[in-house]
Amino acid sequence: MRTTHRIALVLIIIGAINWGLIGFFKFDLVSSIFGGQTALFSRIIFGLVGISGLICLPLLFEPARDVGVERGRTGYRNANLGTEFSEEEDFTDIREYSKQDSDEKK
Repeated sequence: MRTTHRIALVLIIIGAINWGLIGFFKFDLVSSIFGGQTALFSRIIFGLVGISGLICLPLLFEPARDVGVERGRTGYRNANLGTEFSEEEDFTDIREYSKQDSDEKK
């Protein structure tokens, strides 16, 4: 993502928060900070938010990027199925575990 898209996205988020405040609480944060809706700085901020929306419009139509996952002929490689704290038990042959449990009970 280019730097201009990131800046535009931040301005869009600011505009979305401002519209949320207007919708829920009838409070215009940008206007209250910069001196009303007709103030020069408020109009500049509103204009930048609008331009940012136009800049980010092509992002809507970009295809989703795939995450780089190695895949061989047999499937995915190096799959780590262990937990964060220890390795998971292998319960493929339950008879061995039930035999160990019965030996421990004796």
